Amino acid sequence: MAPSPTPVQALPAPRPQALQPVVLMGGGPDVDEAYRWMIQQAGITRSTGGRFVVIRASGTDAYDPYFYYSDKQNSTNVPAVDGFVGGAYLGLTSAETLIISSVEGANDPFVNAVVGSANALWIAGGDQSNYIKLWKGTKLEATIASLLENQIPVGGTSAGANVLSEFIFSALNGTVTSAQALSDPYNNLMTFDPTPFSGSSFLNIPALQNTFVDPHFDSRDRMGRLVTFVSRTIAPGSNNTGCPQGILKPSNARGIGIDVETALEIQKVSGRYLAQRVTNLSTNSSSAIHFLRPLTLPSVCAPGTPLTMPDVFIEKLGDSNIVFDITNWWNGGNDLRLPSYTVREDAGVESPKKIPY
Repeated sequence: MAPSPTPVQALPAPRPQALQPVVLMGGGPDVDEAYRWMIQQAGITRSTGGRFVVIRASGTDAYDPYFYYSDKQNSTNVPAVDGFVGGAYLGLTSAETLIISSVEGANDPFVNAVVGSANALWIAGGDQSNYIKLWKGTKLEATIASLLENQIPVGGTSAGANVLSEFIFSALNGTVTSAQALSDPYNNLMTFDPTPFSGSSFLNIPALQNTFVDPHFDSRDRMGRLVTFVSRTIAPGSNNTGCPQGILKPSNARGIGIDVETALEIQKVSGRYLAQRVTNLSTNSSSAIHFLRPLTLPSVCAPGTPLTMPDVFIEKLGDSNIVFDITNWWNGGNDLRLPSYTVREDAGVESPKKIPY
């Protein structure tokens, strides 16, 4: 066999700089700084190089120039302007997109070789039902899990953020509004993964156990549906409280609502999961993260009946200078630096009616 005229390039081998780094983004305009954080946590520098890989089930490769270049002139030797990541300037060797639109594609050796060699991985927005139907249970799922185990930064926006939590609104029958969810928590649009909740989750990220993630939180008025999602995970109690098929105590059930043009950067530090919010300087959104924690069992949660959920405590993270301790949140503590409020659902009617976004 004649030698190849093009020598094979060695893959970049930067050393990850964080434990279990994950980014959740709420959809809408991308948050430039969150991607730079992923590049930094991947250990990518000009001397190491590195690959940023995007996966999606539909769409285009529009992320590639956005990640790689610093401006519309395709500059690679100057810091990025607003609307570009500037990956090449930071040391990125390549930005690549794979459109994986079938189970066969998710099991393809080439696809998994590319994803497996990523130094940072991004799951684009789209339709989360495709990610569950086409990717779960495939070699791709195992490849992503291996990246997570090796401390490779992984993140997603919109549907891509939705599928990173342990509990996923899978949208197999289409999306659901807050009004539809509250009026009947068991209507046919309320599809979840895993089903039952005790089953195997898609990626099983430790920082997001017992949690639903809901993006576009402010722009699509999703408080009611996230409260309903979280309520559905709560196990039945005495006097017909709780929800059929639920498995958690109220103290363990969680929800994270993410506004558009907002990212949450999570990593493990000294045994705790710490998170910071980041957004663009030019944002017009409230750009906040809403952490939901039930204080009690649902009073009424049954098929064909509006939800009654007495109290869900919410902390709102809208300050990028605050480090939010997710582990402390799990344990019931609240951060006194953050605005907090309680939402109640009474027979499907939300109180307060105007949520303080």
